[in-house]
Amino acid sequence: MKLLYAAVILCSSNLLADDLYLAPKSDQLTRYTGPHQPVHRVAELRVRHAGQAEWREVIVDDPYLHAEYISSAPGNGLSKRFHPDTRAWWVVMDGRIQFEIEGQETFVASKGAIVQVPKATMFALKTIGDQPSLRYEVNIAGAATLYPHNGTPDPLPGFGFTTIRLTVRKPAPYNNGNRPVVTFDQLAAASDLRKTNVTAVVNDDRAASNFIYGLEKILPPQAKAGRGHYHTGGSESWIILAGQIRYAIEGQEPFVADVGDVVYVPPFTYHAPRFYGEAPACRLAMNGFVDITHLWDVPKD
Repeated sequence: MKLLYAAVILCSSNLLADDLYLAPKSDQLTRYTGPHQPVHRVAELRVRHAGQAEWREVIVDDPYLHAEYISSAPGNGLSKRFHPDTRAWWVVMDGRIQFEIEGQETFVASKGAIVQVPKATMFALKTIGDQPSLRYEVNIAGAATLYPHNGTPDPLPGFGFTTIRLTVRKPAPYNNGNRPVVTFDQLAAASDLRKTNVTAVVNDDRAASNFIYGLEKILPPQAKAGRGHYHTGGSESWIILAGQIRYAIEGQEPFVADVGDVVYVPPFTYHAPRFYGEAPACRLAMNGFVDITHLWDVPKD
């Protein structure tokens, strides 16, 4: 793939000559491969799995993150385990899920909860109540999973399991603003709808997730943003938590995403998400870098 060089703005306000740079931009649109598509509609997933309490679908599987939509029947979930080197997090979309996280009091999370566990930290989860739960589960690409020596590992095609010894297993702390659980209602209540609110929910050296909340009426006209921005450092995806978000993605017709939908954009692809409609809207953005650089389009006069 050939690379072109595009003039970009690293800061979109108070434009000065020093704000302009040249950045690589592929001469062909980055293809959507594997499970990836511009938008996965949760309504379509529900129809596809109608009548099934247990199902899962891979939504993101690239060099940066792995994410799945998972439905679990009452009493089912994940046995005790930990990820030795990576952080995992979940967005609860339906039902009630009981989480056991090493060092924390057991708690129940319902729709709108964002739960996370740091590396080397034992955890388990299960659906409680009489209805299936639906969760969006995210981890770092290629993450390993280890189990207690007397545990029951999930089958892993091509692999068996052997007993090993770790000289040290020290659960990573909740630092850098990370919390075991935070809810949409808590984050929304702390927001100021006179502006766009961006709150870091997952802040890790190998992943980031930001809660982005606001109103369309406070945004500048779409034309002033041009094609939006792109990233050379990786892909980006979003799950919609409230309202509607309009997406303009290079090479795609603009579309509106609803609550539960997951939108994905590959590297080197311009995109311009914005709140849509009269009601407050929220997207949870996810990528493999904290403070990933945004390369902004330079609109032609």
